[in-house]
Amino acid sequence: MPLSSLQHVTYAIADAMLAGPPEPAAMVERMTLVLGERADWMNGLVRRVAKRFGAPWDSVGSKELSKVVAETTGFVSAWRGENRPRVVRVLARPPFQRPPPPWLHDVALPQLPTLGDLAAWLGIEPDELDWFADRWRVPAQSAATPLHHYSYKAIEKRDGRCRIIEVPKSRLRALQRKVLRDLLDRVPAHDAVHGFRRGRNTVTFAAPHAGKAVVIRFDLTDFFASVHAGRVYSAIRAFGYPLEVARALTALCTNRVPSGRLLALDVRDRIDWQERQRYRNRHLPQGAPTSPALANLCAFRLDLRLAGLARSLGATYTRYADDLAFSGGEDLARVAERLSIRVAAIAIEEGFSVNLRKTRMMRRGARQHLAGVVVNRYPNLARPAFDALKAVLTNCVRHGPASQNRDGHANFQAHLAGRVAQAVMLNASRGAKLKGIFERIEWDEVQPRHFTHQRHEP
Repeated sequence: MPLSSLQHVTYAIADAMLAGPPEPAAMVERMTLVLGERADWMNGLVRRVAKRFGAPWDSVGSKELSKVVAETTGFVSAWRGENRPRVVRVLARPPFQRPPPPWLHDVALPQLPTLGDLAAWLGIEPDELDWFADRWRVPAQSAATPLHHYSYKAIEKRDGRCRIIEVPKSRLRALQRKVLRDLLDRVPAHDAVHGFRRGRNTVTFAAPHAGKAVVIRFDLTDFFASVHAGRVYSAIRAFGYPLEVARALTALCTNRVPSGRLLALDVRDRIDWQERQRYRNRHLPQGAPTSPALANLCAFRLDLRLAGLARSLGATYTRYADDLAFSGGEDLARVAERLSIRVAAIAIEEGFSVNLRKTRMMRRGARQHLAGVVVNRYPNLARPAFDALKAVLTNCVRHGPASQNRDGHANFQAHLAGRVAQAVMLNASRGAKLKGIFERIEWDEVQPRHFTHQRHEP
């Protein structure tokens, strides 16, 4: 039976127009197929559509186009007449992936126009994709269930509070590594970003601030958990991926912590209400391999605005994960309070928050340090950072590395190897001592030993 409601008819006409190229004659032919007969109002409609939408045909959706149909005078007259338009067949828009934005034109992104293409790219069956990308399968109250794709670990902070490490189970983790390696790693972050990027580390993060009169450090609160699923979805859609594919990728890379885990004895009194809400909503899980890269991409506007703010003050800006650093001359010191207010305001506007209690302004006469790197004259290894790393390495030798992996690093050996390599880079003699201790640690034989810098995983 032909569909006759106004909504069905306008959507069917919109789908017919979108089911092929935007040439007027071709659109009229497709509408004729859908309605079973040609009408004079079709010519006026296609002219209006061409004027309204112009060249970016790939970005036009059925909903917005159906509204244009419903508002076209000729169609309205036909709908109010005795011979209303009737849908006799449906033409579906073929799946397609929009071209990436201009700043990604040189990036070879995988072509994934359908969920079937996404499943094949990931090396799984479509029903398995449904399983891993199901956003609602697990009850919010349940934590210990085989239906859940994550395990949880509460890590104590220095102030006695805790953060929750969300560790994806092996199969989901393998899919996330594929997404990271063959998609996210190809998309560049802002140039001010030094965390979780190949060839960059805490040394490159701190070095631009060496020898400055004043260094100001800010800390973002709950960096990963602050990035909710909607922001991740928007970032993936911006790459050109269709709605369903973007939704599936978002579901693969985000998580919500069950209420039962948030109310467990080792957690409930050590996180506040706001943190609990962040964990309850779908967000980037600290522990997933995709989270650092996605957090950097979702923070692009934050970095863009903070870098612009620094330029306006004649200052330098860099970021390493949740650490923000500004440096400059005495002029910067004089506006430090105003800078703090502006940085906090920009962070809030971009979906983050600054922990003002951790803000530090370090003048030249005192020790200036960023992420364990002293920057008073040139980048050097901070003594407290050396002592802390030495203690961790020594305890790894005495008690085994598992006893020291308090942050839940998936590859703790690679994480420590990267820290030791940075120590060697900053201070050869101190670094050699640390390297000697590292080499005495008994690791699982399947983990390779290397001292090249590794991107730290969350």
